[in-house]
Amino acid sequence: MKAIPTIKLRNGDLIPALGQGTWNMGESPAQAAAEVRALQAGIELGMTLIDTAEMYADGGAEKVVGKAIAGRRDGLYLVSKVLPHNASRRGTIAACEASLKRLGTDHLDLYLLHWRGAHPLSATVEAMQTLAAQGKIRGWGVSNLDTDDIDELLEEENGDKCLSNQVLYNLSRRGIEYDLLPQSLERGVPVMAYSPIEQGRILNNAALAAVAQRHGATPAQIALAWVLRRPGVIAIPKASDEAHVALNRACLDFALTDADLKELDAAFPPPRRKQPLAML
Repeated sequence: MKAIPTIKLRNGDLIPALGQGTWNMGESPAQAAAEVRALQAGIELGMTLIDTAEMYADGGAEKVVGKAIAGRRDGLYLVSKVLPHNASRRGTIAACEASLKRLGTDHLDLYLLHWRGAHPLSATVEAMQTLAAQGKIRGWGVSNLDTDDIDELLEEENGDKCLSNQVLYNLSRRGIEYDLLPQSLERGVPVMAYSPIEQGRILNNAALAAVAQRHGATPAQIALAWVLRRPGVIAIPKASDEAHVALNRACLDFALTDADLKELDAAFPPPRRKQPLAML
């Protein structure tokens, strides 16, 4: 099994480029035990980056993560997010403390602004810096911010402490390749790709299926391999059962050829102009 590549953040942290998402986890008590086992299976396979948010199942996903990481917090890279309406200075701090309680840990490795709202970026950044000084987070970043937002953020005091931008990126959502992705990599802000297989909606594409068949892979594995082929990009697919986790982990065993990439470009054309930032 090929090792998971790592990405170095500007604070020196080395994180795996393939992690685990938790969107839609924690919504059904009947599924909770299987979700916990899936996350633990991913940890055993080296997918030690776990992404969650206070929004997911109104905190339910964080509770699932808390059960999965109980007794094994060391060595994990734990990410959560604050909702925009909570992202004032005082609200960010309170939201983080509530997330920590649900997760059963004393700190987050990365805390993100989920998307931009009415509160000024300066207030959110100030809160993030306070949380870092208190040891409640090791670092902070953003999510769903476009190029103009990033430019504005980096002009704020301590805005250059931003470690990552989590955005929608997959074969069918390539708009960031035109400007946001190059800007991010140039400024040392890695991109964390959520919904890297478009929640399964692209998996019946004929070209993707053909490439997968040539490699003896599943379409989802090829879609993940495609996202991870780029330096500075992290993928956080969600899997709710152990078999699905193992398939995701094995995506790194497939190396896409120039012919594969050309075929996928024809089916999913790269952007030729600026596009509005896509969100789910």
